[in-house]
Amino acid sequence: MTHPILIKNANVFAPEKLGRRDLFVAGGKILAMAETLDINVPDLEVLDANGAYLTPGLIDQHIHVTGGGGEGGWKSRCPELVFSELVKAGVTSFMGVSGTDSMSRSIANLLAKVRGLKEEGASGWMWTSNYSYPVTTITDSVKTELFAIPEVLGVKLALGDHRCSFPSMEEVRSIVADVRVAGMLTGKVGFLHVHLGNFPSSFDIFDQIVESGLPIKHIRPTHVARHPEVFKRAVEFAKKGGMIDITTGGGSCFGTAADAFKRAMESDVALDHITMSSDGHGSMPRFNEEGEMVGLGVGSIMCNLETLHDVAKMYDFETALRPFTKNIARALNLQGKGEIKVGADADFLFFNADYTLTDVFMGGRQCMRQGEVIVKGAFED
Repeated sequence: MTHPILIKNANVFAPEKLGRRDLFVAGGKILAMAETLDINVPDLEVLDANGAYLTPGLIDQHIHVTGGGGEGGWKSRCPELVFSELVKAGVTSFMGVSGTDSMSRSIANLLAKVRGLKEEGASGWMWTSNYSYPVTTITDSVKTELFAIPEVLGVKLALGDHRCSFPSMEEVRSIVADVRVAGMLTGKVGFLHVHLGNFPSSFDIFDQIVESGLPIKHIRPTHVARHPEVFKRAVEFAKKGGMIDITTGGGSCFGTAADAFKRAMESDVALDHITMSSDGHGSMPRFNEEGEMVGLGVGSIMCNLETLHDVAKMYDFETALRPFTKNIARALNLQGKGEIKVGADADFLFFNADYTLTDVFMGGRQCMRQGEVIVKGAFED
């Protein structure tokens, strides 16, 4: 149970820059916001932000919450995410995702982990399936998955990668058709979240699917900036009305994720068609020219904050926030998320003037105070 909170003197980025505002938070929602608020209710907690930047909580649509990896044998299976990692990274909402391992990392386990993190305080959803085709689901079909499991917003599939199943255009189109129909029946929209490897031919499949009559909004490619030819096709895809997702971890063919963002903007991709995600807790394998793995690392979700800082230095804080907040909330139809406004969920962050994260609130509950995590997961010290 959280107390009602009156926040005074916050410099609000909603993500649009609004200037100094007071906010009243109760019941997990932002109930009022104005230049000055005078609130008197029982058990009210008053916090003076002293001009700190108050922003929406970050949304990460690609975290391997049950751990990715496995490409290097049993010892290379990545560890699971713990709740305090979300807090440290300012991620108040997330999408859980599975990866290469379709054998020992079950989708039922992914759902259980998502629900566990939700019970601990975050907002969470998931992509069902993993790299493989036919898709791996808990229920009997993609349609039933979206219909029966509230957390499932779409399906994951890998294309253009030596670890994928190399499905045909017709097979991929069938999945898109299923998620579209399921979305129409459930109000979820329905998406195909596509892991992209280093082969740009994936976009030939996307083009054919759209040309056959299925809306481009259902196709959501990620890892678009790890190979220059893939990025080139991704820019074309975005200009046709598609959403593209730049991965903040695992490297970029342009140097950093911020550099890739700048390339997209300079290529006239609309800002509201760009999102960013971490690929956190996924494996970061390195392969030689023969396809043999020669190294392995684990992705961190902290790279979101690093990229946010870098983009803010290149442009401004409002521009930097958009791909992590409002853009992605609208792209995934996450109601009440990604914005600071009356009626929105009380998921928000405090940053100081050099864009250092200091405080985190999830559903109105403070989870980080002055850089210290004060709410941890069930099995954390």
